[in-house]
Amino acid sequence: MMEHARVFLNRIAPGRALLPAAALLAALLAAVSCSSAPKRPAELHARRNGAELQLELANRQAEQGDFDGALALLELSRILAVTSDDSSLRVRVTLSRANIHFYQGKEDEARGEWAAALAEAEASGDAELIAAARIYTARGRLLSAAPGERGAVAAAVRDEVNAEILRLKKDRLSIALGWTVIALAEKENRRFSEAEAAMRRALAIHEKGNYLEQAAYDWYVIASVRSVAGNYGEAEKALEEALALDRRAENSWGLAMDWRALAEVYRKAGKTAQAETAAARSQEILQALGRGSE
Repeated sequence: MMEHARVFLNRIAPGRALLPAAALLAALLAAVSCSSAPKRPAELHARRNGAELQLELANRQAEQGDFDGALALLELSRILAVTSDDSSLRVRVTLSRANIHFYQGKEDEARGEWAAALAEAEASGDAELIAAARIYTARGRLLSAAPGERGAVAAAVRDEVNAEILRLKKDRLSIALGWTVIALAEKENRRFSEAEAAMRRALAIHEKGNYLEQAAYDWYVIASVRSVAGNYGEAEKALEEALALDRRAENSWGLAMDWRALAEVYRKAGKTAQAETAAARSQEILQALGRGSE
């Protein structure tokens, strides 16, 4: 394409041969024009910026439980990532798709996408990208482990993710995810104080960056750890923190899940009336979202 363009630009039309002086004048005018034009950028980012925006919006939709909407946004992000040939974006879009498929119950699709993301990261040679992809895939193994294997898988995942966190220097959100995975692994093996300590490390990162929905989820997991440990009063306090953050983020789906979890904690604590009130509140939010059957 470019070679044809050069040929066309240098072609002399019949009967219009340029005189040497005219050619010199044309060259001088071209030089003046080029020297006064703005400096051209060394690199363009329009496609990548568009992909980043769509990915961020998709992740937010997923955090609010709108998985179909998130997948639609991710498709545009995927197209922009592919056409800009950006390995980091390709990996992160694929990881997000894997997570959504997992939460939709499509575990085979999720495992395939986790594997594809890890392969792409390893091919890129980017150490931080590889570490982040390994954390995501380890999380997938933990969440999909068979009941009889969960303890052993959790211990292996904890050790693996600990090692990957040490390789991460700049990617704070992947570090936070790593601590979340470790917390879930520790909870699986009923190491409750270790689980909460890991979760608080994730919480500190999210709070510092004003990632409100993620911080709310951190408190949600802390509440789960406390509830499984039988510490219902402290679990209630953790869910109150989650509710406060989800209100600030206007995360309606998160609020519904917080109230649902609070209803469960109240039931365990024998607070039947409060449990019914919390469950009704959760259902009311879901109905207002048009998702009353969930």
